[in-house]
Amino acid sequence: MTEMNPNLTLVPTILCGGAGSRLWPVSRELHPKPFIRLADGESLLQKSYLRGAQLPGVKEVLTITNRDLFFKTEDEFRAVQSQVEGGVSSSFILEPFGRNTAAAVAASALHIGDKFGEDAIVLVLAADHLITNRAGFESAVAEATRLAATGKLVTFGIKPDAPETGYGYIEAQGSRVLKFVEKPSLDMAREYLKGGKHLWNSGMFCFRAGTMIRELEQHAPTVLSTVRACVEGARKAEGAGFTQLEFTPELFDAVPEDSIDYAIMEKTENAAVVSCDIGWSDIGSWAALGDLSPADDENNRVDGEALLHDTHNCYIKSDERLVGTVGVDNLIIVDTPDALLVADKRRAQDVKKLYEELKGVGHEAYRLHRTVHRPWGAYTVLEEGDRFKIKRIVVKSGGRLSLQMHHHRSEHWIVVVGMARVTNGDNVFLLNNNESTFIPAGHMHRLENPGVIDLVMIEVQSGDYLGEDDIVRVEDNYGRCGGSDQSTGLDTTGDEA
Repeated sequence: MTEMNPNLTLVPTILCGGAGSRLWPVSRELHPKPFIRLADGESLLQKSYLRGAQLPGVKEVLTITNRDLFFKTEDEFRAVQSQVEGGVSSSFILEPFGRNTAAAVAASALHIGDKFGEDAIVLVLAADHLITNRAGFESAVAEATRLAATGKLVTFGIKPDAPETGYGYIEAQGSRVLKFVEKPSLDMAREYLKGGKHLWNSGMFCFRAGTMIRELEQHAPTVLSTVRACVEGARKAEGAGFTQLEFTPELFDAVPEDSIDYAIMEKTENAAVVSCDIGWSDIGSWAALGDLSPADDENNRVDGEALLHDTHNCYIKSDERLVGTVGVDNLIIVDTPDALLVADKRRAQDVKKLYEELKGVGHEAYRLHRTVHRPWGAYTVLEEGDRFKIKRIVVKSGGRLSLQMHHHRSEHWIVVVGMARVTNGDNVFLLNNNESTFIPAGHMHRLENPGVIDLVMIEVQSGDYLGEDDIVRVEDNYGRCGGSDQSTGLDTTGDEA
């Protein structure tokens, strides 16, 4: 087993983006695949964070994500940080929108090179992959770090155990990359498996920051120059064990939308590969996720509560409701509070077509769940109809919504649990359990939780227009002032945003 060099600075870098469209309806644009929880209660993102933070000698983890997901990502990390020893700090690069992996890798190399020196080793990890062989992973990272220290751009190749057509492949000879191969046909994938020279391309990388910068200068100079402008022009925030760079939309819009494979790995002469058997899966479909659950005697896999009669080879997931099946075979059934998926297991990859159609027509089910997580907490739409909407609002201890006003709706607030500090026009007062207040349309108002337990409230909205874009923000803790101006790149989806 190769051991890591203690003299090298290793910075795991988690790429947290994408839509996870093949895992709809659990995965949505603002609740993408990395946030899906597995049977043990941990999300894929939390597992990726722990995988990097618990490597020997790691002092900092960098995460590159969308601004809209930043506070949610922080909450995910905070929930598992007790499992990390040694005070690992966090840094974040926030993109206003997606620009593929070349931009993210360039940003990580520039940021880490500036902070730790160009000899620092960058370990790029995906936020939505599963790795079950921890010892194998650490050994592979140690070998990749050794190669990266010699000036190689290292990728991790997974030893295939099936003729998979959904992955790219790497043709390799030892650690030398001979060729990157696009997703093959089934016949070609069978030949790859039989020949033993091809590995699945995992999408994980390891390199010295300076090496990647020089490769970008040679093969993708526009990516490097535009991302460097973003880094230099970023809004920066720092605190104890914390660094945050937020790219502005105006500068980031100029960055080419290329993958790191296309921009660099397929062109460089310094590519290397570490062949590894680490229990890797990209969880690319409901069929793959279902395989993580134990099967019954009829090869059914159930996550939640289900009653099955004459049912075979099915995967059923339901967090809230009992699902009953009779006389069905080879189905995927995924039930959420606002959407139900029923699919032939052989067509699991086509679930993304439903997501794309919903997005094309602007249906909210591609973007949000009924429960929506926000920097200060979360809200759930309980019921809505003509001229009314009822929400359950949870505000974390210390959470504070923006000081705001609505033109078209009034709101009734009823405290169920905890204590609320309310600004209602010119008045500021506390509300306790079973107390309420009325916010007329046009009144400036704010909701805060000054207590140490979660504040739980029921909000009843009424008016001619109840859209989340009916808002004027005056003051906000989370940088979202600006109402519904989409050009700002800030979170503009309403007062519960």
